[in-house]
Amino acid sequence: MHKIILTLLSFLPFINFAAEEGVDQKIDRLFGDYTGWFVEFIFYQIEFSENVKIYWVLFPLILGALFFTFYFKFINVRGLLTSIQIVRGKYDELDERDDHKVEVSEGVHLVDGDNPDTIRVEGHQGEVSHFQALTAALSATVGLGNIAGVAIAVSIGGAGATFWMIIAGFLGMATKFVECTLGVKYREIGSDGTVYGGPMYYLRKGLEAKGFKKLGRVLAILFAIMCIGGSFGGGNMFQVNQAFQLVEHVTGGKESILNGNGWIFGIVMAVLVGIVIIGGIKKIAKVTDKIVPFMVAIYVLAAIFILVIKYDEIGGAFVAIWDGAFSPVGIAGGVIGVLIQGFKRAAFSNEAGIGSASIAHSAVKTNNPASEGMVALLEPFIDTVVVCTMTALVLIITGNVTAANSSMNDAQAILLTSTAFASVISWFPYVLTVAVVSFAFSSMISWSYYGFQAWSYLFGRSKKVEYAYKILFCLFVIVGAAASLGSVINFSDAMIFAMMVPNMIGLILLAPKVKEEWRKYTGKIKAYKLEGKKA
Repeated sequence: MHKIILTLLSFLPFINFAAEEGVDQKIDRLFGDYTGWFVEFIFYQIEFSENVKIYWVLFPLILGALFFTFYFKFINVRGLLTSIQIVRGKYDELDERDDHKVEVSEGVHLVDGDNPDTIRVEGHQGEVSHFQALTAALSATVGLGNIAGVAIAVSIGGAGATFWMIIAGFLGMATKFVECTLGVKYREIGSDGTVYGGPMYYLRKGLEAKGFKKLGRVLAILFAIMCIGGSFGGGNMFQVNQAFQLVEHVTGGKESILNGNGWIFGIVMAVLVGIVIIGGIKKIAKVTDKIVPFMVAIYVLAAIFILVIKYDEIGGAFVAIWDGAFSPVGIAGGVIGVLIQGFKRAAFSNEAGIGSASIAHSAVKTNNPASEGMVALLEPFIDTVVVCTMTALVLIITGNVTAANSSMNDAQAILLTSTAFASVISWFPYVLTVAVVSFAFSSMISWSYYGFQAWSYLFGRSKKVEYAYKILFCLFVIVGAAASLGSVINFSDAMIFAMMVPNMIGLILLAPKVKEEWRKYTGKIKAYKLEGKKA
């Protein structure tokens, strides 16, 4: 740990030197120069009419979610209760009964058909519980997208964007089920018991089994590259940048001692992140399964308090959401424009189809892949359907929605949400600041795990490779806090959405494998219930 801290401190002279010349502007300009072409490609808009332009990346996300919803017969609705029961541990006994041999990494030597390095971990089922896997994944999704992202959606698309965010959340539940089931099915267990999983593995191994060996390897490599970029961008720089924006605001804005000195905040966060991520997924899960429920509870309770205080306005807010979804007034793009705003922000919020969450879910203790897919169903529901809807209702009821405010950026959006809460709870901006920093912190440590998994897939699993990534990740925390938001948010969005392309191709091709696992697991549940009735 001391080596990481020393490395971060060695970066300090550069920061101080750059600060004399305006570090924020320099970093943002350089960052924009190097990443602008990629951002333009990912967010290329297809023009349907003068007022309707749609990002091409939304098509595979929306169409894929619709396909999975119908292919699995609305599992996003029918499987909700079962998902909750699995998280509660009702069906844990099904895992204890299974005699399951885990897969091990490639390149190991065998003795009598067995791997000597993994004899002591044979039967090893994973590293974390269903609940911990869920909170580890939620910590990367429930966060700033629920606060700033919702504000942007309703500010550009009006109240009606909320309706389409909810629809996108429900559809995303089916996609999340598919990718997290595959994550567990094709994971590998290292010689020390460490779990390696995610799209890199199910794209390569799953597609190879279907006769698409070359395609699988190419898609796996592409995903890994994008995931590393996403971990540095949306999972790191974007998070710390927005957290700093709010901290700076509540400590005096332009008069704040932190004004123009985001690197100071960045170094503090980098050290804290470094301390946690050295411990791997077990340490991350132990942190997130405490932080996530706590911070979500604070945020949701504050929203509920406001809704209770202004209960007489809730009906009107839902009417505005319904009317705005189908008959928006004065909003560029009409219904399609509102729909796109809702789907775009929901996708960025819950990451269904991106593939990132399957990396965290892969580490779960289970022998039944579909069981974790069911647990993952809850992610978009909690993240988008519940938390995002509450944020939107607070914004609408407190009058902090100005349709067609397309000039709003994320920095302004997070302050808009803070203002909305402060209009009813005057001291809440300070509590929200703590929550935002916690959201950002938990997202960063989870995304560091995602990025490291992709990094190790490309460069190997040695300790040197591991520490190289983790030190680099911590340095990007400092860069993210110091850079202005423009280039950071563009790169963040682009990298995360780019992960969707190889992942969605694999999900469609491997959907039949998921159906097999689902039938197998539901059969076990039915048999278990019958035993209970006979007993």
